[in-house]
Amino acid sequence: MNKVKVRLRPFISGINLPTVIKTAILPGDTIESLFIATQFGEIYCIRNGAAGTFIDLRARILKIGGSSGGYDERGLLGLAFHPGFYYNGLFYLHYSVAGTQGPVAFSESFNPNPCDPQTLNLKWTNRETKYDHIDTVEEWILQSNGQLQKRRTLLNLRRPFLNHNGVNSLNFSPETGRLVLTTGDGGSAYDPFNLSQDMMEIAGKIIEIDVGMNIFIENPPVVTRFNELPEPVQSMLTVIAKGVRNIPGITFQRFHNGYRKYVGNVGQELVETIFSFIPYKPIPVTQLIQASRMSSAPDQEGFINFGWRGWEGDLPTAVPRDCPANTELKEKNIAYFDEAVKTSVLRLQPLTSYYHEDPRPNKFRGTALTGVQAYSGNEIPDLMGSVVFTDLARIQSTPVKGVLAYAKVKADCRPSDYEIIEVDHHFGSNSAYYVSLGANLNQTRLYLGVYGSMRVAELNQGTVFEIVP
Repeated sequence: MNKVKVRLRPFISGINLPTVIKTAILPGDTIESLFIATQFGEIYCIRNGAAGTFIDLRARILKIGGSSGGYDERGLLGLAFHPGFYYNGLFYLHYSVAGTQGPVAFSESFNPNPCDPQTLNLKWTNRETKYDHIDTVEEWILQSNGQLQKRRTLLNLRRPFLNHNGVNSLNFSPETGRLVLTTGDGGSAYDPFNLSQDMMEIAGKIIEIDVGMNIFIENPPVVTRFNELPEPVQSMLTVIAKGVRNIPGITFQRFHNGYRKYVGNVGQELVETIFSFIPYKPIPVTQLIQASRMSSAPDQEGFINFGWRGWEGDLPTAVPRDCPANTELKEKNIAYFDEAVKTSVLRLQPLTSYYHEDPRPNKFRGTALTGVQAYSGNEIPDLMGSVVFTDLARIQSTPVKGVLAYAKVKADCRPSDYEIIEVDHHFGSNSAYYVSLGANLNQTRLYLGVYGSMRVAELNQGTVFEIVP
């Protein structure tokens, strides 16, 4: 793999943390506009270098940054424009709803103990009272008079903890034309309730929503499981994958007569992972519910399983602890041995992985995967046909700076190594956390979101750049 060097060209600065970066052609327009959504709820539109507010949702969104020293994973999480947005004005939002703060599923820190089965098989009980917040997925419309209006609510999801809600969580599939929702496992650590492997749980899945069915439900219920949904809504949903820990969206890349799909799973203790797949066998939610009623398991041959929580990327999920005799070493106990064995053959093998500790030269110590994006342009020739990804912060750097990297993809999607992309940009003495990655409609341009702090409550420290040769 070749060394790649890029520059960063700023588009907009002084904004709150940018969670989603996309382009779309406004109805009646002739060029693409850049849309940037922030975690607090502002969505900016940049056209021909001029920036304006597309919509301000802050009043609708849960107050974030008030706990954990200002760190938060709630807020405005997803934005997607309908493939026919130019004609119908439809777009979709995923966000944490104002006024829905709950008491959390449980407050103590969760850490599985392989020697204590009681810590390995926890259940999420009293869900209507023990939760952290509610997320919603909505359909909106840009009307011909320029006014923005909510059309309908697609889903209301109760979440057990504040973290692992997904980010860049809404994208349209060019294969099916459906809206794809990528959800995290519900949060805490180590997926304490194993929601990601339970087929009836909405958490920890990749879900397609057939928005073309145009089903309207007044005041949809707040749910956690597929069988709690009204039957018309069940008929709109198909499950693509399970075994998700936390996921920064899904991206599609044209390959012959089909599409490669890329997704990333954020790691727990050891490894960050990017997966790729071409064929897959989705399961309609109606089939899942029918199988559950008959106490049978749905056919999962060809179904995508990323392996969490038994597997963290390409490694069995482990609980590291210090070695008293040698502080430079750590003992790693397999946390969920039985689950790792059961899913060892069923799970999808990663395309590429990068590790929190890596002794190899020209690699880096990972922190958290924050963006995965296919690149199909030719302005950066060595990246053409590859998948680009971002890590939040390179641990060794002072001041803190994120990492940009890429992996070449083989025709059969078999495992591939990655290469760091050298970024020629001077951030000065400021921290530069790489928090999001986006592209234009045909994936010939890449955009990077950078923030100056890990605390969302420290405002207006965001900049969005275009990645250029």
